[in-house]
Amino acid sequence: MVQERTAPAFEPKSGEVTKAEGLMLYRDMILGRFFEDKCAEMYYRGKMFGFVHLYNGQEAVSSGVIKAMRPGEDYVSSTYRDHVHALSAGVPAREVMAELFGKETGCSKGRGGSMHMFSKEHRLLGGYAFIAEGIPVATGAAFASKYRREALGEASSDLVSASFFGDGAANNGQFFECLNMAALWKLPMIYVVENNKWAIGMSHERATSVPEIYKKAAAFGMHGVEVDGMDVLAVYDAAKEAVARARAGEGPTLIEAMTYRFRGHSLADPDELRPKEEKEFWFARDPITKFAKYLMAEGLFTEAELTSIDKEIQAVIDDSVEFAENSPEPDPAELRRYIFAEG
Repeated sequence: MVQERTAPAFEPKSGEVTKAEGLMLYRDMILGRFFEDKCAEMYYRGKMFGFVHLYNGQEAVSSGVIKAMRPGEDYVSSTYRDHVHALSAGVPAREVMAELFGKETGCSKGRGGSMHMFSKEHRLLGGYAFIAEGIPVATGAAFASKYRREALGEASSDLVSASFFGDGAANNGQFFECLNMAALWKLPMIYVVENNKWAIGMSHERATSVPEIYKKAAAFGMHGVEVDGMDVLAVYDAAKEAVARARAGEGPTLIEAMTYRFRGHSLADPDELRPKEEKEFWFARDPITKFAKYLMAEGLFTEAELTSIDKEIQAVIDDSVEFAENSPEPDPAELRRYIFAEG
């Protein structure tokens, strides 16, 4: 049976999106989609190795949340599905692609690969292969921000942290422990559950006694909200509210974004477990197609302008592949470098 729990229709509270915001969000979603499509191509051509988990279908969540934050200032932690979060956080496509190719010019110097993107410059706290592992890291960053502001008197320290994780992680102990601490100390934290309905091959409805994850916030006196994760404006609006609350010292927010991954769990997954009718239901709600129609209906962009943006982004992706292919491999003499912090 097709599970059709989705969030209520988007009701903007901060006015219609501006042309500049529309361009920013559309460009970012297209960048993520085209990048992941190219990753699939490169993986099957033998340019990438190991497990590669793509983000196709979930772009509205990454763009909607991260673009509501301060680029290069606020903190973001990801999961093993981290390429697009890195791109939204501002990590150049060249550095993300080079990391996937295992090259020295990658954002993690070729040492992290697909599941371990990291960038100090862009405040990307990392991708994490272990379930829920990024949640306490982001919570720690939020605590540091609050401590600097309140204990050390740094008035400018009003930075917010966002942690992305899947529905499966919401059954993990670290999730509950961190929600408890964040609510207790009113940390400037946003917990983003990307509920794509499947934890690898386990259906979400079979794995939890309370399918509505956002309701779990109430146990800690925390603000929780369910949002349509296939509507970038709905996510963007919810994220802006959460960011504003966090900066004002009003504490954390749990956002459950109802979304769907268009590919298997990883590129090694034949994706035979999910029902065909379920896939078709969600494919018809493609967040990029939906947003493009909105932008044209509102008269913000013409179809020709959006096509021009698509071509521009494709050129960025093609350039990232060329850069990655021509970049040097890590020096074997530096095998043990980066294990410990350098002076």
